[in-house]
Amino acid sequence: MKSAQLHITNGDNTTLALQKLKIGGEIVTWREMLCEGKTTIDVGSENFWKSRFDFFSRNYKITKKHFIDNTLKEFRNLCNHKYQEEIILWFEYDLSCQINMIAVISWLKKNRPNATIALVSPENKTDPKKYLRLHKLVQKELLSFYKNRIILAKEDIEYADYIWQLYCSKSPLQLQNIIIDSHSHFTYLHDAIEAHLQRFPTIKNGLNKIENNILETALTGSYASKKSFIQKLLHKQEIYGFSSLQYEKKIRDLKGLFRSFSPVVLNDLGQDVLQKKQNYYHSIKNDLSYLGGSLKYNYLYDEIDGKLLKL
Repeated sequence: MKSAQLHITNGDNTTLALQKLKIGGEIVTWREMLCEGKTTIDVGSENFWKSRFDFFSRNYKITKKHFIDNTLKEFRNLCNHKYQEEIILWFEYDLSCQINMIAVISWLKKNRPNATIALVSPENKTDPKKYLRLHKLVQKELLSFYKNRIILAKEDIEYADYIWQLYCSKSPLQLQNIIIDSHSHFTYLHDAIEAHLQRFPTIKNGLNKIENNILETALTGSYASKKSFIQKLLHKQEIYGFSSLQYEKKIRDLKGLFRSFSPVVLNDLGQDVLQKKQNYYHSIKNDLSYLGGSLKYNYLYDEIDGKLLKL
């Protein structure tokens, strides 16, 4: 007898927590980080996966075997689940989760049009600014969020699909105009999109908010090693939901601004760039760097107006 429910989780930790919860249904783990690198609207197509592998291979030295074993096989597993009546999405507040979530909804809209789609997105009612992690919840809390899951209406699904299309477009300018329309069933999507827009380089020094935060953290703290430095960045990152692998890459891109990583110390140029005395745009510019469907260095973020400008 086929299960009536299919659970799609944001990662292996949540999958393990659900397995321990024993609520029934099949579980598929979405192993991607679509918030990084080029994306196209056709989720799951040959073109889509080729673009994703090219990104991982070029930036993280991921082998084809690793990509197939960890990402494609699980996606094919998802494709094989065609008959569940209800598909339950387990995604959190951060940018990484929210972008993955709208991509999955876009795929479901096209490929599972008759299924009921529900969302489990843990919201802290007592302290909205204290974000919750699914795999860190006790079983009683996890079960409560499951029982109170949100059933997405047709307009919710269309809205998420629309945001995904904007995220994958060649220009992010339209996306910055849509974020004022906060959507009640996607509590964290507004903040995630705003955080996404702040990943474009700023006018004053050519670094984005994350890159400036990396420099500021290095300047204001004391870290004996790159490992302890990355642990601090992971702890204070809030909305982004990045892994240590992603911070390794970002630090590598900024290595010209550091004197040492053991201990972690900025050089004079790094301090000048952080203080907006020098602009690092032309040194860090990469013509193959994408955020969604947009070339990262084709736009500048104005921190004063909170708006993007096209170069």
